[in-house]
Amino acid sequence: MRFRHADAIRSDFPELTAGALRATGVDAAADVAPRVAEYTGRATARLAGAAESEFPQVLSWRRVFTRMGLKPTQYRCASESLLRRLRKEGTLPRIHPVVDLCNAISAAYAIPVAVLDADRIAGPLLEVRYATGDEQYTTFGGGTEYPAPGEVTYADSAGRAHARRWTNRQSGHSVISEHTRRILVVAEAVHEGGAESVRELLSTVSEELAAHWPVEPAAAVLTPSAPEFAFGAEADSGATGAGTEDSSAASATYVSSAARVP
Repeated sequence: MRFRHADAIRSDFPELTAGALRATGVDAAADVAPRVAEYTGRATARLAGAAESEFPQVLSWRRVFTRMGLKPTQYRCASESLLRRLRKEGTLPRIHPVVDLCNAISAAYAIPVAVLDADRIAGPLLEVRYATGDEQYTTFGGGTEYPAPGEVTYADSAGRAHARRWTNRQSGHSVISEHTRRILVVAEAVHEGGAESVRELLSTVSEELAAHWPVEPAAAVLTPSAPEFAFGAEADSGATGAGTEDSSAASATYVSSAARVP
């Protein structure tokens, strides 16, 4: 299975830097509370100096949402929503150890992070692209929506939408649950210096996953010349094809050791 951004998305948003990570072997039993507190503490400290709306990472996504025809104060990227909740409530909701950890890291970096159950995605392709209007999106409450034509979504090969309004909201269909064992993590930045930020974020997620579960994460920063990332059962078995991470390794150097949040 492959993850990528459509050429039209990369053309329309050349400032985009994206990274992806895969891992197999997670569960709902790990205690991540100390690490969640560490990362939310870093975000809280940053919020003490400025509101999240002033962060360069958030401002850049607000500009992208405006270009997509959305009101950025009505529809926020996921990291802004997390930071806003953290500022108002002083904490983030506890959902699942993997999600809690990635949400805290997302808040610390102010970069949207999507975490999906890889086994709930229909291959062979998960693509960030403009919707046609036929894609089916499942809400967290179990309802069904259809993204409007032209809306940016994560669409799989079965025509299922795994996100609304790009980085605004994920789908209840591929949400991480107690049954999840295989995950796909995607980080997307549009601010200046985003490539280094995404690389550091993926390193941090990799290190934390390996510290809490018996997993061997693989992650890469994607580029226009190496836009695809393999995940799922085939990637775990080492079977990759042209255009996936084996062929992109030269330009999308794989992330290993973690770099700390400044």
